[in-house]
Amino acid sequence: MIDLHCHLLPGIDDGARTLEDSLAMAELAIAEGITHILVTPHHKNGSYENVKTVIEKKTAELQAEFDKRDIALTLFPGQEVRLNGELLTDVNNDEILFADLDNQYLLIEFPTLSIPHYAESLFFQLHQKGITPVIVHPERNQAVIADPNTLLPFIERGALAQLTASSYVGIFGNEIAELSSRLIEANLVHIIASDAHNTRGRSFHMREAFVKLEAEFGGERALDFQQNAKAIINGDMLRTEVPMEVLHKKQRFGFLKKMWGR
Repeated sequence: MIDLHCHLLPGIDDGARTLEDSLAMAELAIAEGITHILVTPHHKNGSYENVKTVIEKKTAELQAEFDKRDIALTLFPGQEVRLNGELLTDVNNDEILFADLDNQYLLIEFPTLSIPHYAESLFFQLHQKGITPVIVHPERNQAVIADPNTLLPFIERGALAQLTASSYVGIFGNEIAELSSRLIEANLVHIIASDAHNTRGRSFHMREAFVKLEAEFGGERALDFQQNAKAIINGDMLRTEVPMEVLHKKQRFGFLKKMWGR
């Protein structure tokens, strides 16, 4: 299993604080069935600014520690980049880490409370450069929570989105779990990742999430999500379904009644 979003590097953001924390997280990841991790410290989110060269160095150092201790995890350097007005300049200056070596897939975080008015224009410019934005944890953005269809135009125009395992299995509450299911149902999210920060409240929950995904949407959808993570890390094309409007709760209930013939 591949985890494309994880705060595993020690002492660099609000994830693992020490090497011991990173080692404990690594053991838990292996127990979950994870074999490869894209480490994604926060970048330019107002609290942390983790530059490319430092992340690459710290990733190599942590990989060396894992190898020395026979911890069977393969690490790749990455960033969780907060959407900001300097992003295109930073991309042009080779200061951004992508999810793949071909610089095609870029993990982008929206601010918690809103989606900036310039987001669609910036995404269009990224698309023109051959870059596919991957919106991380949209289910925790307040604008998407208020109206899930806020996400629809971004996906219709070629962006991807990553759902957090903890959100889907209910760690952040029933409302976020229910929204996560609705986003999957509407083909508005394409991968599941952990966004793990520690071994306690912000842990991996990847195995549980995929068990739930298979139970709710079938084995083929679960396999697609796993293959999509592999495609992103390899810089390959993803298999995606046509995005749809998220039905409001009353509309969804009426649709299901009609489908069930009741």
